[in-house]
Amino acid sequence: MVEYTPEGKGWDARRLTESQLAEACAAGSILESTALAYDRERQLVFELAGRPARMPHDECAAGAAQGSVRDVALLTRVGKPTCFCITALPEGAEGAYLLSRRRAQETCQREYLDALRPGDLLRCTVTHLESFGAFCDVGCGISALLPIDCMSVSRIQSPADRVGVGQTLTCAVKSRDEKGRLVLTLRELLGTWQENADRFSPGETVVGLVRSIESYGVFIELAPNLAGLAERCEGLRPGQPVSVFIKSILPEKMKIKLVIVNRELAGPLFFAPRYFITEGRLERWVYSTPGSKKRIETDFAASAL
Repeated sequence: MVEYTPEGKGWDARRLTESQLAEACAAGSILESTALAYDRERQLVFELAGRPARMPHDECAAGAAQGSVRDVALLTRVGKPTCFCITALPEGAEGAYLLSRRRAQETCQREYLDALRPGDLLRCTVTHLESFGAFCDVGCGISALLPIDCMSVSRIQSPADRVGVGQTLTCAVKSRDEKGRLVLTLRELLGTWQENADRFSPGETVVGLVRSIESYGVFIELAPNLAGLAERCEGLRPGQPVSVFIKSILPEKMKIKLVIVNRELAGPLFFAPRYFITEGRLERWVYSTPGSKKRIETDFAASAL
């Protein structure tokens, strides 16, 4: 089975011989290499097995020929791993390989991404951040959006509070947008309230992150899918690391009562995703505890209808 990986995770063509490249061309294999230039003819330029390799403008991305992909998205491939299929081998001593990223992307879309359903898990790489979410490479440079409200149950002010460019994530397919592009979600893989709360005990002092400051108290994140409430105090800011004493854990109310112990911690703090689910397919996910009146859940089966 072909594995359609994000760019930077694929089969490196720079390590292949001329005969291996010829075999890859005949098989239609998807390879990748670092783009060395974007020339005046609007081609991406590579080098394979000591020979030049060129990717004509219309082959640089699916949609490039139609104008739906801007030149800036192509020229910024320079210096980055870029996937392709070899469409023609060099002819003569001065010949060059001809490459097509478009063909690789269309194959990935048709054979892999179009078959995914809500609840399916996939690996992806964060490529850039916007205020509303993170764009991720889900295979061969094809982008999908991970919205900010799908990054965790704990609310964050910026996607940078949860993920970073270049980070590899496991996500679930949430839905498709009006153009058929994948929309991703991460929070369902980061554990239920109870699964996260089981990592902590009353009487412990732990490090947390200030997430929101309300009139009635301060919400402090203990894990990406778990936050507790401390009494309001002046001088705190969102994202600030603090140490807190866990006063009580109340599963029936999904509440954790905290007391701020130290707010002068040195350096930034970042909670990397802790996965409770890493494979398979989700039909339904319930974050809430059985006794809680507040219901937080995701029905992937309904999204697939």
